[in-house]
Amino acid sequence: MTTIDVDGEEAADGVLTLVVTVVELLLEALEREALRRMESGRLADEEIERLGRQLARIEDEIEAIKADQGIEEGVDDLRGDLDGLVSDALEQLDADPAVHRKPGYSVFGGEEE
Repeated sequence: MTTIDVDGEEAADGVLTLVVTVVELLLEALEREALRRMESGRLADEEIERLGRQLARIEDEIEAIKADQGIEEGVDDLRGDLDGLVSDALEQLDADPAVHRKPGYSVFGGEEE
């Protein structure tokens, strides 16, 4: 699992890696929502074009920040770790759907005490 060094010289890189990773995840959510709205016909052609340009501009900026700061690998590693956590949580939910409806259930460790 990826760790973020918050005590050493690389603390700023660790925090920046975390922030960029979260921004990338939010951007993906925005892209999915934009696609959903586009497919539903709720956006005019001009809005679709503008939204596409804005999302592409944000992606370009994120890529530039990662390259300038040399954190591409760290972001990729952290994203992989987060993807694994989400996959594990979803597997637990799918294994026995009745379990996650019980009071005190946590996807991060079964039932809480």
